[in-house]
Amino acid sequence: MYDLTGFQRDLLYAIAGADKPKGLAIKDKLEEYYEKEIHHGRLYPNLDTLVDKGLVEKGELDRRTNYYAITRRGERELEARRDWEQQYLETASDSDDGN
Repeated sequence: MYDLTGFQRDLLYAIAGADKPKGLAIKDKLEEYYEKEIHHGRLYPNLDTLVDKGLVEKGELDRRTNYYAITRRGERELEARRDWEQQYLETASDSDDGN
């Protein structure tokens, strides 16, 4: 995940937290988080990048609507990221305790 942008990581988390969301549902989640509009020209190329990297699967609901689902590789990457972040959070917490 080191080669993903922050926006791409946020997309990955939004997809992982939903059951095969459509692109517009992902867009809505990120707009709520960022508190600003996410344009299609930013959203869909970044979703395609996650698909190309094997972190997300793209499927077709109908001729006009796609869904996105996290892959096993995507889940492993998120878990590794959580572990990496946790080591720093634990260190910060230990420092706050006066240790």
